[in-house]
Amino acid sequence: MGWADAEVSLTLVSDRAMARLNRETFGRRGPTNVSAFPVDRPGDLGGGRGPERAPDSFVQGISPPPPVLGEVVISVETTRRQADETGWPWEELFDFYLIHGILHLVGQDHDTPENDAAMTARTWELLEIIRGEGAEG
Repeated sequence: MGWADAEVSLTLVSDRAMARLNRETFGRRGPTNVSAFPVDRPGDLGGGRGPERAPDSFVQGISPPPPVLGEVVISVETTRRQADETGWPWEELFDFYLIHGILHLVGQDHDTPENDAAMTARTWELLEIIRGEGAEG
């Protein structure tokens, strides 16, 4: 995805906690499967310096910390319920939601049909790679 090192926070919550987060953050009722909260944006990592340049406050020769992309929050209860409803192994659906959340952190969205199709395709592509199904050679 373009970064050798980047930090992502992952928080696993119940449906009750996700519903509260969904209501307080987005004004929506009920739980959702995944939410993402970006901290830094691609091209603006490290306060506009880009990921390749260390902040001036770092001592020469010491690597700066990786860029923080943000936090992905997943409702374990919703993921398990949706996996049961679809017959999809819950661990794989969890991975799908995690990838989906990370894509949001790097600026992708599904706000239009075209963006939705592109984001879904990229999620499937990355899921196949991490599951060892798309890596050849």
